[in-house]
Amino acid sequence: MITTTDAIGSDLRAPGAAATHRPDRRAEARLRDIHRNNSGALLYFLRGLVSPGVGHTAEDLLQETMLRAWRRLDTVPTEPDSQRRWLFAVARRLAIDAHRKRQSRPVEVSLLDIEPAAGSEAANTAIATVTMQHTIGLLSAAHRSVLTELYVKGNSVDETAARLGVPVGTVKSRAHYATRFLRNALINS
Repeated sequence: MITTTDAIGSDLRAPGAAATHRPDRRAEARLRDIHRNNSGALLYFLRGLVSPGVGHTAEDLLQETMLRAWRRLDTVPTEPDSQRRWLFAVARRLAIDAHRKRQSRPVEVSLLDIEPAAGSEAANTAIATVTMQHTIGLLSAAHRSVLTELYVKGNSVDETAARLGVPVGTVKSRAHYATRFLRNALINS
């Protein structure tokens, strides 16, 4: 994150100074003091004013407040309480302006907020069914029969072993490898 003083540090010319002159070190030091003494309280204040998820974050408004202070450094009071009141007034007006700007524009909708159309759930189900049928067809007959007994017919491992005439350990092993194969095939499809 770029700090306020870093963001304006590249343009640290004294207010009204030409671009070719070196920055006024007193003005730069004063702005750093203003930022150091007030930024925490301003950020807390702005977070209370800004709704979560809004495009204008409290950090953006704090940065704009400090930029306004730099541009009007000669009007920023030097007495700490007056200085803080001045900064809070600027920050409050910026937050109000940002809120009004959002209200005057159409509502922004993220693509993540858009719910899929009603027909797309049916389409997704159909695609998943076809994919699952194809993937089950790739299993060996022994693995397919274990899955059918366990998950389609709802038999226990012992019942499946008895119906297929194989040991319980074989049923567990085939079920494990068959489900792992299905999971990997569906993830990679």
